[in-house]
Amino acid sequence: MTAREGNGFAMRARELAVDGAFEFTPRVFGDDRGLFVSPFQEPVFAETLGRPLFPVRQTSYSKSRRGTVRGIHYTATPPGAHKYVCCVQGKALDIVVDIRVGSPTFGRYEVLELDAENFRSAYFPVGVGHAFVARTDDTMMSYTLSASYVPENELAIAVLDPELALPIPDDLDPILSERDRAAPSLAEAKSAGLLPEYECCTEIE
Repeated sequence: MTAREGNGFAMRARELAVDGAFEFTPRVFGDDRGLFVSPFQEPVFAETLGRPLFPVRQTSYSKSRRGTVRGIHYTATPPGAHKYVCCVQGKALDIVVDIRVGSPTFGRYEVLELDAENFRSAYFPVGVGHAFVARTDDTMMSYTLSASYVPENELAIAVLDPELALPIPDDLDPILSERDRAAPSLAEAKSAGLLPEYECCTEIE
């Protein structure tokens, strides 16, 4: 874990189990008026990854009721997309899954607790899969993306794939879109040649 302080700010960075993915935890400044926080801080990001933030092409938000499960979503590579994700309202279990064929951490995942109290954020490199579970009503997720939305490039893998065995909480009935319910398993997507190649992803990175 690395940490940086300066100009009154502080942020910790932690490498995740998925190669190239990181969690960033900022300092939250609170008083009787409310709070102030900076979920993205360029100096810490650049020091951690050895390069500045990717060119931003799109920012997006999703609002979900409790029990909603979105994912596992990923962008066809090429073109691929970097993501920087934060929960700005409510609480979410955020999941990054390595679906890059040839990756040293292929098939691994890590679960993060993101919420509007600690404002942890996550950086996901090109080619990895992303899912989250809304733990409260009106959970709002913020996405900073290196690519604009192109429907045919946006793909999905079954979040309830038994081989992945993602830790979806037992205390809720998952609410999924029709698209996510119909998504192939990781093995099916690999067999069909739908998964990103690690070498291609690292070249884009």
